[in-house]
Amino acid sequence: MDLHLQNKNALVCGSTQGIGKASALILAKEGASVTLVARNEEKLKAVLKEINETCDVKEDQRHGYIVADFSNPEELKDKIAASALNYHILINNTGGPAGGPIFNAQVEEFEKAFTQHLKCNHVLTQAVVPFMKNESYGRIINIISTSVKQPLDGLGVSNTIRGAVANWSKTMANELGQFGITVNNVLPGATATGRLKEIIDNKAKKTGKSVEEITETMQNASPAKRFAKPEEVADAVAFLASERASFINGINVPVDGGRTKSL
Repeated sequence: MDLHLQNKNALVCGSTQGIGKASALILAKEGASVTLVARNEEKLKAVLKEINETCDVKEDQRHGYIVADFSNPEELKDKIAASALNYHILINNTGGPAGGPIFNAQVEEFEKAFTQHLKCNHVLTQAVVPFMKNESYGRIINIISTSVKQPLDGLGVSNTIRGAVANWSKTMANELGQFGITVNNVLPGATATGRLKEIIDNKAKKTGKSVEEITETMQNASPAKRFAKPEEVADAVAFLASERASFINGINVPVDGGRTKSL
C-alpha cells in the first residue's frame, strides 16, 4: 500500500496468531519497526523469524518482542517500561473471552476480561502517549468486535467488555486528538482465526449440528458468504496507522463483509 511507515515504531499485542500476527507482518512490510507482544516466547520467536525472512527488512528497521501476560497489567507495564523503546503506533489486541449466555457467566469472567482488555489497553496507552505527544504523531488502534454495534448471541461477556473498550476508546480519542494522536477501533466480523474455530466447535457441541453446518450458517450471515482472512483486517489496521488516516479519529471500522445490519 506504500503507507510510508518508515521510521515508525509499532507495538503489536497478541501478535503470535490471527489478526495480531497479520497486523505485525503488514506493518513491517510497510516499513515500521515492530515489537511483538504475547505470552508465549517460542511463538514470538517464530513470528519474529517470519518477519525477518519475509518482510524485506530494511537497515533502519529493528524488530523484536516482549513476553508479557495480559492477566497481569502491572507486570505488563513494567515490561514495556523496561524495554526502553518509544512507539508511534499501538495495536491493542488480545484473545476474546469464552462464549456462553450472559446470564450464566460468573462474575470472575467479567473481571478477567476487563483486566485483559480494558485495563491492559489503558496501561499501554499511558505508557506510549508521552512520546506520541512529543512526536505530534500517534496511532492507537483497538481490535475489538462488531458486537459493539450489534451484540452477538452466545458471547455475553465479550459483548459487555467490547462495549466498554469502545467507549473508553472514544473518550480517549476526544482527549488526545489535539496532540496529533488518533484512537480508532477495528471491528472484525467472523475471521478465519483459531478463536473462530473454537467458537464453531463449541456451537457444534452445544447444538448437535456438524461443524460444516455451523460454518455454512456463519458464512451466509455475511453478504460476502465467506469468512474474512486475517490479512484483510490487518490492511485496515495498517491504513489507520498511517499518515493518510490522520483525520480519522474516534470511530469504529467494521471489517465484516457487510454482516452488521446497522450503518
